[in-house]
Amino acid sequence: MSTARLLSLAPGGGQPGDLPEGRERFALEGVLDFGTVRALLREGERMLAGEGPLAIDLAAVHEANSAGLALLLEWIDLAKRRGRPLHLYNLPESLVHLAELANLGPLLPLADA
Repeated sequence: MSTARLLSLAPGGGQPGDLPEGRERFALEGVLDFGTVRALLREGERMLAGEGPLAIDLAAVHEANSAGLALLLEWIDLAKRRGRPLHLYNLPESLVHLAELANLGPLLPLADA
């Protein structure tokens, strides 16, 4: 069975991808697939309940499919509706290619780490 976690990163703490200061920081780790995204969607709704900009690091995601891409697109939509700037860091190549194939690349708020 696949597992994945959404982790809140302490301000100023390193790992996994050394995200910029000045925004609430989270990391996803594990597998983003049909077995894991439902729970992550609920966790993401709690993550997006606050205020201010968000940074999500995906450096520790080691496998992802279209369900993972759908999860990220849902979070992006929720963040926009709640007025929270969201940036994704270290997107796995599998998600980059899938987004390009589906012509969704421009919708992903990618940022350099």
